Amino acid sequence: MLNIFTTISKINITSLAIGCFDGMHLGHLKLVKCLDENGALLVINKFKGQFLCSNRQKEEISGKKVIEVDFESIKSLDGRDFLSFLKKEFVNLKFIVVGYDFSFGKNRAYNAKDIESLSGIKTIIVDEFSIDGIGVHASLIKDFLSKANLQKAKEFLGRDYSIKGKMIKGQGLGSKELFATINLDCEGYFLPQNGVYVTLLKSQRKTYKSVSFLGVRSSDENFAIESHILEELGENFTQGEFFELEFISFLRENQKFQDLKKLKNQIAKDIEQARELLRKNDER
Repeated sequence: MLNIFTTISKINITSLAIGCFDGMHLGHLKLVKCLDENGALLVINKFKGQFLCSNRQKEEISGKKVIEVDFESIKSLDGRDFLSFLKKEFVNLKFIVVGYDFSFGKNRAYNAKDIESLSGIKTIIVDEFSIDGIGVHASLIKDFLSKANLQKAKEFLGRDYSIKGKMIKGQGLGSKELFATINLDCEGYFLPQNGVYVTLLKSQRKTYKSVSFLGVRSSDENFAIESHILEELGENFTQGEFFELEFISFLRENQKFQDLKKLKNQIAKDIEQARELLRKNDER
C-alpha cells in the first residue's frame, strides 16, 4: 500500500501533508510550510494523466521526503479505516496538514474537518491560495502551458516550468546538415504547446543555455523534443543520461519548411533571438 519513495524511517515522521501535489505549486508550498522538521509528504497517487512533476522533483522543491500511497489500495476504505491506517503506519504522528478541499474515505464521504473528530489527530486546514483572486491549481497551470503562457505558469508555480528525461538517439540530421541537438524522452510529463522555446538544459554537472523544439519534425513526421546548446560543451553526453529542461520563454510556433536551407536560416534566427533573451534574463 505504501511506497517509500526514498529511504526514510516512518517512526521518525511527526507530521504529514496529504494530497496529490502535482506541480508542487505555490498553493502546495503553503501546506509544506506548516510541517515540522520531521514532516513528510503523503502523496496519494490517483493520477492517470500527464504530470507536472515527478516524486523526485516534489522532494527537491519541497525539501521534504515523499511517501506514495496507491489510490486504488485505499479508495474502498471507510474514512475511519483510512485514519486508523495512518495512525498504525506513523506511530509518532502529531498532526496532519491538508488543503481546504481535501476529502477522504469511500466515495469521498468525509472532508478535512472530520479528521480530528474521527481520529483525535490535530489537523491544520490550509485555505485556498490565490493570486489576483484566482485559485492556484495544477489544472490551471496546465492550461497556461498548453497555450505557451510560460509567464503565468511561472507565477503560479513560483519557478520556471521544467521537465526531466533521458537522452535518446536522434535522426543525426542536425549534426550533419543543421545544428546539433540533444534529443530527450520525457515520458509522462505534461508538455507545453508545441513550438520553439528559449530554455536551460541541465546535466548533472552543468547548466547550458539552449533553444529547444517541441513537436512533430517535418523531416520524418515523428514527435521530438530537441535542444540545441548555445555554448561550448564542457563534457560529453551519452545516451540514457538524464537532463532537466527548463522553459524560459516561448519564441514561435512550429513551421513547415520546403527545404533544409530555409529551415537552417530560421534556426539561426531562433538561436540569435534566444541568446539575446537569455542575455537580458541574466541582467535582471
